[in-house]
Amino acid sequence: MNGRKALILDFGGVVTRTMFETHDITERALGLPAGSLTWRGPFDPATDPLWVAMQDRRITERDYWLTRAAEVGRLVGEEWSDMQTFVRRARGADAELVLRPEARDAITRAKAAGLRLAILSNELDLFYGIEFRKRFPLIDLFDIIVDATYTGILKPDPRAYELVISQLGLPRTDCVFVDDQKKNIEGAEAVRLPHVHFDVTRPAEGYARALAMLGL
Repeated sequence: MNGRKALILDFGGVVTRTMFETHDITERALGLPAGSLTWRGPFDPATDPLWVAMQDRRITERDYWLTRAAEVGRLVGEEWSDMQTFVRRARGADAELVLRPEARDAITRAKAAGLRLAILSNELDLFYGIEFRKRFPLIDLFDIIVDATYTGILKPDPRAYELVISQLGLPRTDCVFVDDQKKNIEGAEAVRLPHVHFDVTRPAEGYARALAMLGL
């Protein structure tokens, strides 16, 4: 394909496993009793009214995770005011723990086929931290990273999508954008960017659809 098509991925939830999926890792890392963390987000919305509020857009995604970070911090007797602390303390130094296996397969397959790879994230370094990103498996396979931590342009602002398309230097019809948040998919729709609304409870299906749209 010689770089004539591109796969554009959100990071948290699409490339990584969600924090909901790694409660057991978090509890062990923080020395909390098993079952201490009960909120399950999209895996069981009934357990998570705060998640429902985010989906209804009564709060932002950042508000959601900052609230959760503060709650978990209090469980260990500390004051946490940022997502970086939560991620670093909950998941430690092993970035491999949070890489989604389906993401690994899709990313390596796309790269082998000659597709260009991009990340379009609202909070890659803000939430995970620069050192975490540097250690993250496969990060060097990505040609472009557009992170609102630095651009200040959050999805679903149309400028975020236009920025990554411009940096890729490809027609938008030759790109596929993958995100797990409906509002960000609506942003892609607004700029006519082909997309897949990623279901974190069915990751293999989401990646299969995205690759099929790119001819794989």
